[in-house]
Amino acid sequence: MNPAGSGLHGVVIGAGIGGLATALSLHEIGARVDVFDSTSELRPLGVGINLLPHAVRELSALGLLDQLRAHAIAPSVLVYCTKRGQEIWREPRGIAAGYPWPQLSIHRGMLQEVLRGAVIERLGADALHLGRRLVRVGGRDEAPVAELDDGEVEADFIVAADGIHSAARAQRYPDEGSFLWNGSLLWRGIAEVEPVLDGRSMIWAGHPEQKFVGYPIADLPGGTQSFNFIAELRRPDSDLAHAEDWNRAGSLDDFLPQFKGWDFGWLDVPGIVEAAPETFLFPMVDREPIPQWTFGRSTLLGDAAHPMYPIGSNGASQAILDARVLAGCIRRHGDDIDQALRRYEETRRPATAAIVQANRGFGPELPMQLVEQRAPHGFADVAGVITPEEIAEVTERYRTTAGFSLAALQRGTSLVEDPYPL
Repeated sequence: MNPAGSGLHGVVIGAGIGGLATALSLHEIGARVDVFDSTSELRPLGVGINLLPHAVRELSALGLLDQLRAHAIAPSVLVYCTKRGQEIWREPRGIAAGYPWPQLSIHRGMLQEVLRGAVIERLGADALHLGRRLVRVGGRDEAPVAELDDGEVEADFIVAADGIHSAARAQRYPDEGSFLWNGSLLWRGIAEVEPVLDGRSMIWAGHPEQKFVGYPIADLPGGTQSFNFIAELRRPDSDLAHAEDWNRAGSLDDFLPQFKGWDFGWLDVPGIVEAAPETFLFPMVDREPIPQWTFGRSTLLGDAAHPMYPIGSNGASQAILDARVLAGCIRRHGDDIDQALRRYEETRRPATAAIVQANRGFGPELPMQLVEQRAPHGFADVAGVITPEEIAEVTERYRTTAGFSLAALQRGTSLVEDPYPL
């Protein structure tokens, strides 16, 4: 690859999925990169996530696909069903749907560990600086400085991938206020269970007022699997939505009673939940899309730029796409870093804003809401409630919005290779 970024020094704030993917992508185009994170130790926190085929394409281009496959499940089907376990629709996923790349379900901590290992191997251990918190971005537009809690670091450009509580975003938008909560609460966990259906199936059950999402993320010895789940309840009057922390402990008493009747025979929701050693509580929050990410030679990326509802398996995938587009723009316009950052924002900000808005409208889960509205007491034949054409229109529209329509991914080119014309 043409190292158009050679000679440039980039500082990345945040060693999460987006930050580490950015570091690897910038290194790939020849930039020198330093990554700073406030935590003193990167631990495998969190639960399961899904990487959609367009993000897997980019990780494959980074040479990480085989390693990720070894620690993940590649789901082949997504099953929509009602709160009674009646099937609404099923659609193939990943390779089974005709994509050149799989969809991968994986523990977030494992994905982060694979990325961290690649950063250390390729950039060197001294490129990762832990226990150093960003206070603000200073310096001049053409000479930005990362002002940390223990000193300053100069760079040619700064990428703030510092998450939903981004210091860089707060600096640029000090009056933004708190997150926007839609009234729903999510309880997440991982249980060791016997395979559900064929052991390669994702399940979406219920409707936006009460929903269960589950999928395997690893095969275990003895034939069991690590099964990731999200139990969602709409509780706009709850006092539980006072913190946005992915690792806040949840209590079964707060949600399991509402799911006690959700044993469908083929899916035992209460049994899965009770098998989890712990759960984590998170409110369904996002922020309004902002009008500007880039200020001088610093920009935002990932959750710092576009926090969105965790609907449609898009959070980590979109951060990876951000990283690759950024690297592609610098590769193409590396002799004008200001233009490169502007081109990155022009490409990614409208695309991610559209996903934020789509997720507020239930995203690909809209058919579940329509079925609940039309047949709240169940049905004899789902075709009398919603047609396959109606469902396909909704799901394809979302795939197009999120950038992973089948037609868009038939070419093998990484986003880093795109031309990004002015």
